[in-house]
Amino acid sequence: MQLLMMAWLQLWTMGLMATLALSISLTVVEDSSPVEIVKKESHPILFRQKREWIWNSLYVEEEKPTSIAYKIGQLKSSETVEVKRFEIEGEGANTIFTVDSKGDLFVTRSLDREKQSAYHLTARLYDGNNKEVEKSGDFIVHVTDINDNTPVFPRTYNGSIMERSMIGTKVVEVRATDADDPTTANGELRYSLTQDLSAFEINSVTGVISCKIDTLDRETKSQYVVVVKAQDMRGMASGSTATTSVTITITDINDNIASFTRRTYELQVPEDHRLNEKIGTLELEDRDQIQNKQPSFNILGDNDKTFGINLSPNKDGNLILKQPLDYEKTNRYSFTVRVEENLRRPADNMNSAVTTAQVNIRVIDVDEPPVFSQPIYTFTVMEEHLLSNFGTVKAADPDRANKTIQYSILDKDCPISINPFTGQLSTLRKLDRELESRHMFQVKAQEEPNGLESFVKVNIIVQDINDNRPELDVEEIFVCENDFTNTVVGTLRATDKDDQPVSFTFSLASESSNFSIKDYGNSTADIVVRQGPFSLDDPQDYSVDVRISDGGRPPMTSITTLAIKSCRCDARRAPTQCKAGARRMGVSVHALVAILLCILTILVIVILFVMRKRYQKDSRASMKNSGEIHEQLVTYDEEGGGEMDTNGYDVSILTSACHDGSLLRHPDHHPHPSLYAMVQKPQHHAQPTACKGDMAVMIEVKKDEADHDRDGFPYDTLHIYGYEGPESLAGSLSSLESSSTGSNLDYDFLNDWGPRFRTLAELYGVDGPDYYHQY
Repeated sequence: MQLLMMAWLQLWTMGLMATLALSISLTVVEDSSPVEIVKKESHPILFRQKREWIWNSLYVEEEKPTSIAYKIGQLKSSETVEVKRFEIEGEGANTIFTVDSKGDLFVTRSLDREKQSAYHLTARLYDGNNKEVEKSGDFIVHVTDINDNTPVFPRTYNGSIMERSMIGTKVVEVRATDADDPTTANGELRYSLTQDLSAFEINSVTGVISCKIDTLDRETKSQYVVVVKAQDMRGMASGSTATTSVTITITDINDNIASFTRRTYELQVPEDHRLNEKIGTLELEDRDQIQNKQPSFNILGDNDKTFGINLSPNKDGNLILKQPLDYEKTNRYSFTVRVEENLRRPADNMNSAVTTAQVNIRVIDVDEPPVFSQPIYTFTVMEEHLLSNFGTVKAADPDRANKTIQYSILDKDCPISINPFTGQLSTLRKLDRELESRHMFQVKAQEEPNGLESFVKVNIIVQDINDNRPELDVEEIFVCENDFTNTVVGTLRATDKDDQPVSFTFSLASESSNFSIKDYGNSTADIVVRQGPFSLDDPQDYSVDVRISDGGRPPMTSITTLAIKSCRCDARRAPTQCKAGARRMGVSVHALVAILLCILTILVIVILFVMRKRYQKDSRASMKNSGEIHEQLVTYDEEGGGEMDTNGYDVSILTSACHDGSLLRHPDHHPHPSLYAMVQKPQHHAQPTACKGDMAVMIEVKKDEADHDRDGFPYDTLHIYGYEGPESLAGSLSSLESSSTGSNLDYDFLNDWGPRFRTLAELYGVDGPDYYHQY
């Protein structure tokens, strides 16, 4: 209670002093200097006038209780008036503020400075005749502040600072607000920390939190929570307060060195391990966060050529292989690895970190494929030569077993062969550089038996020899009728398929009375007129035999007949009319061989065609000369049209066999009726003829004849025809073309075949008994 009385007394004293000061500053005596007043005239005229209003400055304390209106000041004027009446206008006039006839100004309600801190009013003075005595004057009523609001933090605050930061490094700035008048102690705030004062401090006026030590260590403590208090009345004990908590995070820096988790690492690796692939991982421990984990590794000794270390995603050390391993040479490795980090200051764990580790690697033996002595082989072979040994491909088993190696060439069309046991290469045929100057193939080396295999590429370069004759390379050459002696009619050049330097020489292979060749020694020559004249009417064609030598080792020569046309020319030796002439050039050996092969192929085809035709003709003849018709089963793909079929079948072949005997098997027999009509029975049978017996007897007889006749077709042969053509021996089976009136055949023998053939005998038979008595 005593504290409240003291605070109230202090506030009242301060308000009173402020009121006195403002009263002194605003009081105007009668002898004061004139002040400029703007009269409310109909015309805007400015003039100076002696001030006539006399009053004190007016102040109202906020939140003051107003059970009854209380006076805050008086309106006075220097004018002497018997009867006076005051009026006020403006903010809160006659509601918040009232005035009586004496000019006393009253406040009727409690005011809040935070809502409105000042009220602007205007005063007027009237006499008893309601006439304005004093011009209107403006005045302000100020609401004085009291400490009726507490500080407020508008938001939450969080900050961060790197570990090992310097003293005074700013972390975060906090700000609180107070609705009281900031120009008074009521609104002036002061900040302080209430918890964890060991590492941080705060500026009491600005609210900036800063570090007050340089030994912050994230690995020891990564987060701090401090409580900030804001207090008005300039931090006096009587002021109002507010608090907030601020979370401060300590961010990491690289202040710890990486350390091996073990002092010795034991690893195993097969000798065929691929290069640049991981063998094992050397784990590291680092108290710093992974983004600040920056180790570097160093392999001590000469083993850094065989092994290397890369960083893993977790920034550990991945041991990799840089050179191939060979168990047969070295089966164990041991070396030391050192880890380092580039720090700006000594590491916190310098005395406890394990920075070196021993790595022991044991190589595991594996079965390896053969290894060639060279990665690629290249040999030179001279063309047009058969070589039994022009090079050797060598491979060996790298394992201690040292298995036998067998060689083979994968390309089946390769002109090179290889000895499967020694690897020696030889040619299967002569190579021609002009056809193919280089051969490439692969040789396989395989461990026996059926072991691992490897491959190597072999290049064969065919070396050129002078085996091609030079060829004349010249445009069409003509001679004019009026060319005289020593006239050049053409220039000779030559080409050579060989790849050797050449020096062509040209000469006449046979004497020419009209032309000569002038060789210049630079692989060119001119054809020169030796003797004229020339005429288009001359029936003889002009030509020269040109001998060309290429000058190689051995030298190759060729002779080419060069035709020279005779022409009628103008004055510039331009041909206007030429006699047609044949130009003959030498034909290469390959072209001649190709032409001969084509002719031979055509000839063989013609001979085969002729033989086939002759064979078919003989087959038809043998069929026509057959002595009899065998009862055979014939299958056709289509069924005949019956009696309506006029083209498909013809049974006349059956009747023809009865009279003319063209189908009899043996030519020495005399003509007789068809074998279907008259059948000779064997001697041991008592029946005289088949015509008078049963059909079964006839069939048995025919079977017996077929079994003892080697020249005839089997009796029950099955013939299948895709169609019946015009060349069939049976002809047409249609009965439309048969006629009993126009035929010279006699069907009377049907009477002797029994009752079953009686109807046919009546239709086709003739009168008269025993027509065939000769049988």
